[in-house]
Amino acid sequence: QVHLVESGGGLVQPGGSLRLSCAASGSIFSANAMGWYRQAPGKQRELVARIRSDGMTNYADSVKGRFTISRDNAVYLQMNSLKPEDTAVYYCSYSTGWYSILPQEQDYWGQGTQVTVSS
Repeated sequence: QVHLVESGGGLVQPGGSLRLSCAASGSIFSANAMGWYRQAPGKQRELVARIRSDGMTNYADSVKGRFTISRDNAVYLQMNSLKPEDTAVYYCSYSTGWYSILPQEQDYWGQGTQVTVSS
């Protein structure tokens, strides 16, 4: 079992920044991938960014150049130049699948943290 706890969401004005954190505990395999997905009302959950334990990263086109994912003992998402369309519940994910990018391929999820971008 892997337990994921997110923090750092909130309300921010357009153009602002937020940093999300996700702490992982439990049976963590040395080779894994952790990521951030988001789900807006009425929409499917989608990949935001993902980072493998070897440092390889993937980003959604919509966030490239604005968001940065990093990890040490936790995984972080630095979000800059936020837009109203970034508003969603952001979920931390964990997978032992090296190439598992689809939401249904993730092994564990955090409880989610709300990010609202509004003036």
